[in-house]
Parts: sequence; C-alpha cells; structure tokens
Amino acid sequence: MQKLADTTLKTRFGLFTETLFADTQQEIICLHMGNLKGANAVYCRLHSSCIYGHYFNSLECDCQQQMDQAMQQIAAKSAGIIVLLDQEGKGNGHLALIKSKAFKAKGLKQAEAYQAAGYPAEARDFTAAAQVLASFEMASVNLDSSNEHKRAALISAGIKIEN
Repeated sequence: MQKLADTTLKTRFGLFTETLFADTQQEIICLHMGNLKGANAVYCRLHSSCIYGHYFNSLECDCQQQMDQAMQQIAAKSAGIIVLLDQEGKGNGHLALIKSKAFKAKGLKQAEAYQAAGYPAEARDFTAAAQVLASFEMASVNLDSSNEHKRAALISAGIKIEN
C-alpha cells in the first residue's frame, strides 16, 4: 500500500485532511483530522461506498447518515479517521444489491437478503484498510462498528482496538 497524496477538504463538518492510498488493485481514501500519531482511542470508521446512499440519497439505507455521524463525531473531537473503501454491496457489487432488494422487501436483513439472492453475506476484505490505518501509527482506535470481520482484520494487522 502506497501513500499517493494529501490535501485539505472543507466540509460542512469542518476542515479534514484527505489522504489517498493505492496498491495495484484499488484506491483507498482516508478522511482524518487531528494529530493521530501515537494517539490513544482514536475514533475510527471503516466505511464502504454506497451508490444508493451517497449518490442517490436513497431512503432504503442509512449509509449517508452513518458517514455524516462519523464526520460529526470527528469534528466534535477534532480528531479521528474514516477509511472509505470501494466495496459496494458488502463487497458483492451493485448487481447483488439490486438483486437483494426483493428479499429485503420481504423482511430479510441486508446480509440475509444477499444470501437469498445467491451472494455471500459479507464479501468485503478489510486487509488493505488495516494496512492504511497502521501507516498512521495510532496507539489505539475506538472502532465505530459491530462488524466482527472489520474488527478481526484490524486486530490481525496489529491495530489495538479499545472498545
């Protein structure tokens, strides 16, 4: 994973730093604020892209609200990091999301709807995100997620999680 560039980004939540990383397969964008090196219990969110939520303002998911809440928390603390991953549809892609909608309409949770449509409940890989986080040399993070796949990937990469 290679760091490509940094820039500042004015948002409605405050001034963030955007850092772009890439390997031969993907780009990863980090939005962060504050001095993170050596910091303890840094607010951290791994956030996957969502065409419905981020571009179409869909009422069928809460992805944009999750991003807004993460940015608000970071701004309130003047420190934290969001790692944005291009992993639409829990890593299954947009077609899987479209095909899963009929099952979600029947009351299934999103992961169950993916399985009913013939896709894995969770196809994302968080290894690259863990590598990017490690480059910031934080002492520990508070991970904003209940996803055990995210937690396991960070722990296996040596990221200390406080919560």
